[in-house]
Amino acid sequence: MSFFKNPFNANTRLGMRCSCGQHENQAAHDHAVAVQEMESRAVESAVMHALFPDDNLRRRFLSAVGGATALAAVSSLFPLAAAKEAFAQSTGPLEKQKLKVGFIPITCATPIIMAQPMGFYAKQGLDVEVVKTAGWAVIRDKSLANEYDAAHMLSPMPLAISVGAGSNPIPWTMPAVENINGQAITLALKHKDKRDPKDWKGFKFAVPFDYSMHNYLLRYYLAEHGLDPDRDVQIRAVPPPEMVANMRADNIDGFLAPDPVNQRAVYDGVGFIHILSKEIWAGHPCCAFAASKAFVVQNPNSYRALLKAILEATAYARKPENRKEIAAAIAPTNYLNQPQTVVEQVLTGTYADGLGGVKKDPNRIDFDPFPYQSFAIWILTQMKRWGQIKGDVDYAKVAREVFLATDATRLMKEVGMQPPAQVNKSFSVMGKPFDPSKPQAYLDSFPISRHKG
Repeated sequence: MSFFKNPFNANTRLGMRCSCGQHENQAAHDHAVAVQEMESRAVESAVMHALFPDDNLRRRFLSAVGGATALAAVSSLFPLAAAKEAFAQSTGPLEKQKLKVGFIPITCATPIIMAQPMGFYAKQGLDVEVVKTAGWAVIRDKSLANEYDAAHMLSPMPLAISVGAGSNPIPWTMPAVENINGQAITLALKHKDKRDPKDWKGFKFAVPFDYSMHNYLLRYYLAEHGLDPDRDVQIRAVPPPEMVANMRADNIDGFLAPDPVNQRAVYDGVGFIHILSKEIWAGHPCCAFAASKAFVVQNPNSYRALLKAILEATAYARKPENRKEIAAAIAPTNYLNQPQTVVEQVLTGTYADGLGGVKKDPNRIDFDPFPYQSFAIWILTQMKRWGQIKGDVDYAKVAREVFLATDATRLMKEVGMQPPAQVNKSFSVMGKPFDPSKPQAYLDSFPISRHKG
């Protein structure tokens, strides 16, 4: 597995941050606090001038009761806190109106794709070209070369880029998860009588990319059934649009793939769905909206508008009653290039399994954008487990710097979504609970692991 080479010590690459953990250093923290205080005073002054336009009257009032008492009295009559928050969230003109956002043609990219034909980008004043891209290596390379302003990425990719698991580290951000669940293990029809993973020794599997949830979930699933994923089977990276053709050509025995690849294998009569990824880990992250830290810093208003458009699209996609409409919008050639019925089966959760049955699971794919930092920590443990990164890793620090929970919280509120109160979320993978505060203990608990040699 060599998408990136020369893994490095993340603990030494990502610099010191401030005491609150939200700024690059203490100086940036102090500057942000000073700006907030200045903005707060500006709002207070504007409100006082609006309520007491006569200068003499305003001065007499302030002199009589004092500034603090005056503000307390005004706050009881006027939503001063709300005014300050609104002022803080106000933005200037877009630094860039025309943007390019790369995507892979899979249903994981639904919010990014649908935001174009359904007008979510235009609502924010953006002219966004969503660019269908051949594979994840191309997405990565075009993003690093600044050919894309932002991109649909696999959720582990911003972590790998940020920790420099290949070349020089480049700070990357992931302010939103694109989808949760939405994957499956699909086997070739010739293996319909081999449903026990213990019978899979010698199988050839495909995953979309080495740094992907698909790779980590497949490896986890195999290892829990006693198979060493590096010695008992072969796992190769294959771009999602090429997976069904490779199964048809008998080049692979199965894949853990994003949809609609799994459903297309069923539709074409070459494979069957063995297990949905949500049965391995219910609610796992899959793909993400990602942008470089440089884009965020240099284009804060455009970044905010872009993220807000995607979050609004995500909120729309969460509602089951909208899924057929969305399927019609994203199925055409310039987007997914799939039969609409294939996309509908994925998004609605009523689907043929390839073995003659029809199943109903409304949570086959869902759209929850919050980038829980515990997700990032789990991903990092698996990168370490399979030898993709070496040395000491400050798991919580990397997670905090890449998975931007603060930005997601603020903008989710703006689009009417309810963000969680905590940046970490409890979950279990195949029945094994994960404690994000003890990543090394979790990593050491696996009998099959490369980090032990």
